[in-house]
Amino acid sequence: MNQTPPFTESTSPNRLWQLRTRRLEAQKRPLLMGIVNVTPDSFSDGGKFLDRSAAVEHARRLVEEGADIIDVGGESTRPYAQPVEESEELARVLPVIEELVRTVSVPISVDTRKPMVARAALEVGVEILNDVEGLRRPEMREIAAEFLPGVCVMHMRETPETMQDDPTYEDVVAEVCSYLARRRDELVAMGISADRVCLDPGIGFGKKTEHNVALLRGVDQLLALGAPVLIGHSRKGFLGKLMGNMEADRTAATVGVAVAMAMAGVTVLRVHDVLAVRHAVECALAVAPGSAFDR
Repeated sequence: MNQTPPFTESTSPNRLWQLRTRRLEAQKRPLLMGIVNVTPDSFSDGGKFLDRSAAVEHARRLVEEGADIIDVGGESTRPYAQPVEESEELARVLPVIEELVRTVSVPISVDTRKPMVARAALEVGVEILNDVEGLRRPEMREIAAEFLPGVCVMHMRETPETMQDDPTYEDVVAEVCSYLARRRDELVAMGISADRVCLDPGIGFGKKTEHNVALLRGVDQLLALGAPVLIGHSRKGFLGKLMGNMEADRTAATVGVAVAMAMAGVTVLRVHDVLAVRHAVECALAVAPGSAFDR
């Protein structure tokens, strides 16, 4: 079972994430958030884990591989995905979440932008609310203030149905940092302590390839906000473009970016391939002097 490491006043606020009933610390490597999509249409693994037992088994396997968090979602938010009714999303995720809360040692996160789903998941013991809309809905902010989970606030323009319709920025890093800082401050004003808020630049959400690359290269500016930072780049389309082959397997590309982000000191990596990422990150950090986790 994961043990919460002893707190020291010198620990960087980027490394600490206070959840609903426990605190996580990224000590020797970033925390790994394993993805469980209980959907028929997610971009990478849609349909594989729609069955409750398959989803639970997959989550348990990710924990065995080293996942520090399991993130359960019931609605695809890939570009141009159509929204799912609240009742359908709830029917997909709640049985999975209920079983995982009872049977695995790591905290469970719910990946949703719907208030009814968020509330139901928190009522059965979820520790993290992961909202791709950045809690822009007032009811989502109210639910977060009521239950006080760990909150993952993501940057996304528009909605998944429209976000890739020619997104433009003057300075994507500055704009995303400004948005996330404002949203964090709004949540703190509602009584959600700053150490509960994790910031996600929304790689692949309303960004072209050059925007994604700029955000990853500028991750130090995100970290300078003094909060945990989550990067969710796993298997996304921009990796295929960087490789020059949209049909290629993106596992190696995912691992490569994960290593770079670990070296930079990000707090959480949200990934499908937990074991491959863990091995690569741990080995890279062990042999590369001067990484953020040496400090």
